[in-house]
Amino acid sequence: MIIQEKVLAKLGDNIATEMITASAYVTSSEPEELGKIACKGIDPDFVNKMRPGGILVAGKNFGCSSSREWAPVALKAAGVKLILAEFFARIFYRNAINIGLPIVECAGISKKLSVGDEVKMDLAKGEVEIIKNGEKLPTTPMPPFLIERINKGGLIPQLEEEFCRS
Repeated sequence: MIIQEKVLAKLGDNIATEMITASAYVTSSEPEELGKIACKGIDPDFVNKMRPGGILVAGKNFGCSSSREWAPVALKAAGVKLILAEFFARIFYRNAINIGLPIVECAGISKKLSVGDEVKMDLAKGEVEIIKNGEKLPTTPMPPFLIERINKGGLIPQLEEEFCRS
C-alpha cells in the first residue's frame, strides 16, 4: 500500500490523547462530531488545515496518556490519511490500526518534514520518500495482515467480512 499526499499539519512531542480529543469539547462519540474537535485544544485551526488525505507529522510519544479510542477516530474523521511520528504510545498505535488509520514510526521524521511537503509512504516496503529532495527514510515494513486491516477500514469491517460471508 502506497500513500502519497502532503503534510497538512505538524505537532510536537508528548501529544496526549486528551489533547487530541479534549473532554471539554467532546459532545458525541460519533466520528463526524469527533472530527470537528480534533486537536482543538492545541491547534484551534487544525480541522481547517486538514483535508481528506492529509498527512499529520508528530514528534515523540504521540498518543500518550489515556487509551481513549476517540483520539484516532477524531483524527481519521478530520481527514488524516496517515500519521508519521518519531514513536507512538502503544495503545494509540493499536487503536489507530484497528480503526483503519495507518500510522508509521520513523526516526528523525519530525525534523525532516514541514507542512506542505509531499511524502510517498510505502507501508509494505517500509520506506518514506520526501518528494522535494528524493530522500528516503527507512521504517519498519507493515505486515500484510495489518495492511489488509487498513484497506478494509479497520478490525470490525475486516472481521465482519471474514465471519459474516454468505
